[in-house]
Amino acid sequence: MANYNFEDLSYFHQREDGAFVGNDPARGPWSAEHCHAGPVSGLIVRAAETEIGPEKMLTRLTVDLLRPLPLAGLRVAAETTRHNRTLATTRVTVHDLDDTLCATATTMHLVRRDLGVVPNVKTRPLRFEDAVEGPFPIGELRHDLPGFAHYSDIRYGAGDRHGVGPKTVWMRTPNLLEGEVQSPIQSICALGDCGNGISWNAPTAEMGFMNTDLTINIHREPTSDWLASQSISHWQPSGIGMSQSVLHDSQGPVGTALQTIVLFPPK
Repeated sequence: MANYNFEDLSYFHQREDGAFVGNDPARGPWSAEHCHAGPVSGLIVRAAETEIGPEKMLTRLTVDLLRPLPLAGLRVAAETTRHNRTLATTRVTVHDLDDTLCATATTMHLVRRDLGVVPNVKTRPLRFEDAVEGPFPIGELRHDLPGFAHYSDIRYGAGDRHGVGPKTVWMRTPNLLEGEVQSPIQSICALGDCGNGISWNAPTAEMGFMNTDLTINIHREPTSDWLASQSISHWQPSGIGMSQSVLHDSQGPVGTALQTIVLFPPK
């Protein structure tokens, strides 16, 4: 995707009554009327961060996807379930405009401290300079409208290419909400929900793969516009699978993402 100004793109706009309406970039690949879960996870993080405040950093997000998430409108609400000097937790719900529950989530937030220099493992950052352009990892769509794949800028890690199996993909994505600067954790949610789509083991014409949940753990807030996911998927004959991703910015790893996957042969 090369001809869009990312500064002018956003996944959602907000109505006067507070509901979030999906723009084209939020549209998922399987239905023209429903959102990709990654941008909605960003809305969940936004609600939780607003609820807890900036003194604590969101370190864990777990989303259970209960039913499709309509582009036509979503209502997101967060409530504090625990809050002390060290940590806070929330419960977040996502309803459609008919008040049907579509997703639930929990978050954990830890207080920020300044400890100076601390011992840490040494890792070699991924080199964005070595990445090469390529198509969106999933090429199949079940509608003809523009969506998430069309508004995601993609690069493949050195030695990787489009196709089956584990790989590293760099992604640059639109802003979460029109007229608002997204937080660092909000910015990584779209990529975090792409692990199964990055590392699929067979094309969707041979095997469908849909995630039922998403858990993101963050140990450092990302700082770059381009973010990377090193992803691998494990598929089992039981019809159950899992994707595992290490999430990076230009400086190194920032966290992980896990998805539980349901496999379904094409009809």
